[in-house]
Amino acid sequence: MASKPVSAPHRRKILRVIFISLLLDLISFTFILPLFPRLLEFYRSREAADASPHSLLNRMLLGLNAYKQSFSRTISDRYDVVLLGGALGSLFSMLQAIASPFIGSLSDRYGRRTALLWSMAGNIASVALWLAATDFRTFLASRVVGGLSEGNVQLATAMAADISNAEQRASTMAMVGACFSIAFTFGPALGAALATVETVAANPFATAAGVSLLLILIETLYLYLYLPETLPSYRLSEPSDDSISTSTTRAKATRTNSYLLLNTTHFIFILFFSGMEFSLPFMTYDLFAYTSSQTGKLLGFMGLLASILQGGVTRRLNPLLAIQIGVTACAASLFLLGRLTTEAGLWVAAGLLAITTSTVVTGLNTLSSFEAAEAERGGKLGNHRSWGQAGRALGPLLFCSLYWWAGREAAYGIGAAGMLGVSGLVFGALKAPPVTSESQ
Repeated sequence: MASKPVSAPHRRKILRVIFISLLLDLISFTFILPLFPRLLEFYRSREAADASPHSLLNRMLLGLNAYKQSFSRTISDRYDVVLLGGALGSLFSMLQAIASPFIGSLSDRYGRRTALLWSMAGNIASVALWLAATDFRTFLASRVVGGLSEGNVQLATAMAADISNAEQRASTMAMVGACFSIAFTFGPALGAALATVETVAANPFATAAGVSLLLILIETLYLYLYLPETLPSYRLSEPSDDSISTSTTRAKATRTNSYLLLNTTHFIFILFFSGMEFSLPFMTYDLFAYTSSQTGKLLGFMGLLASILQGGVTRRLNPLLAIQIGVTACAASLFLLGRLTTEAGLWVAAGLLAITTSTVVTGLNTLSSFEAAEAERGGKLGNHRSWGQAGRALGPLLFCSLYWWAGREAAYGIGAAGMLGVSGLVFGALKAPPVTSESQ
């Protein structure tokens, strides 16, 4: 059965709601990223003052120290908190890998709007726990709740696919990707600035948490008031325009790439990319004695360049071509990072990584959206995200272990070889859907 066409004005309205809400969500999400070291130092000093050697936090730190001591080279204690932050990030990603398929399937059954509003309820609970977190257990609970309930990104992707025809799909997915780049450019800096404003003595980060909660509440109210249902089987009364139809007008999607191939490519790419991404602060400190501020500027440059590329270039590219450009740039960057001797080379590598950030995941999401019929799109995109999040959970642990065991050159060399393997899949196995091949 054909899905009902979506009028151009109605589509623009929905895209505006998706863009604004996702930007609010991601800015709120990124507040905490630069605060992890200070947050964990705060909880560690607080539990040390309370003389609780058997606390959850101290047990986790003992485990990380045992992990560090398993390497032949000495690893500075300054990395303890960074490693703990990485462990919490891996926990969040693994919970996302578990939850994403369920959230997507629920959106197929009950509608995108309903699933998203329930996801927002979990996000509100997560940030509220952070606001109240005067101890590490409460903070950890906030991360667990957030990991299990965060569904905004995958649902935004599904909604964007619901209202876009084949020719519009790549530019729409690039808009979702641009939200990431913009948020990661400005969100961490804003979170760091808010953390300097102390309003609650028992929780020095209450100001950042409070503003984050305010943004989530505004987003939830905005979605409740302005987001219509986009799931084709639920669209009953919105205006239509026969000239603009949704991308899946048949009961079944025409398959070009198997989901196993797409998901495997996503997993392997994120495995190597996230590991490299997490290791950058270690590498810049070891090689150039970079401070956190200098590393932040480097990451900010990457985010800004990626957002410009997504807005001006990626949205015009065939999704397969975008992926091919991105994995090639990533392999070149990893090769360069393993042989760096100058800061100029570091910034060139960062530029290549910005190209990767602006292309690969956006392109894979676009290809994945083409393979799903409208009745299964949420679940299929949820599974696709799940594979990526599993890679993000494992990548930092594996890559940093390799970095400390074998050294920088070997770690980034193996990373570059792994990315060449991904390139083999991208150039040799992935195919562009016929409609994009013809339109491009």
